[in-house]
Amino acid sequence: MKLVIIEKNKARLNKMIEWLLYMAGYTIVFIFVTSFFTSIKIDSEHLISYSFLIVLIIYILNKTIKPVLVTLTIPITGITLGLFYPFINLFILKLVDWLLGSHFELTNIYIALFVAILLSIMNFIMEHIIKSIISKVKK
Repeated sequence: MKLVIIEKNKARLNKMIEWLLYMAGYTIVFIFVTSFFTSIKIDSEHLISYSFLIVLIIYILNKTIKPVLVTLTIPITGITLGLFYPFINLFILKLVDWLLGSHFELTNIYIALFVAILLSIMNFIMEHIIKSIISKVKK
């Protein structure tokens, strides 16, 4: 399996490896956040597996429900100059909280909003890491 695929003078990371990098990064963020904040609880007996399950559900919701939410909230996001966008991520987190029940609990809405912002920052960092891997391999 190739790590970097070059098509039409554009390099990209293999989609499976890119997906695994994202999943690992987000899982680490969730484990860190759970240990740092007491208002976010993940089942401690299976911390890594539930963190990965949370990330997997978030990934699925981001691919299915989030585009609809972003489209529906374009006017609010435009009026607030983009400040409403983290609230969409917050809604996704609360939806995951509802889906997993007692295995994942968000009790403080402000901390959950902070986690949503952390996920956005993590996404930016992962994009930077992936682009640096591609540039090193391409040379």
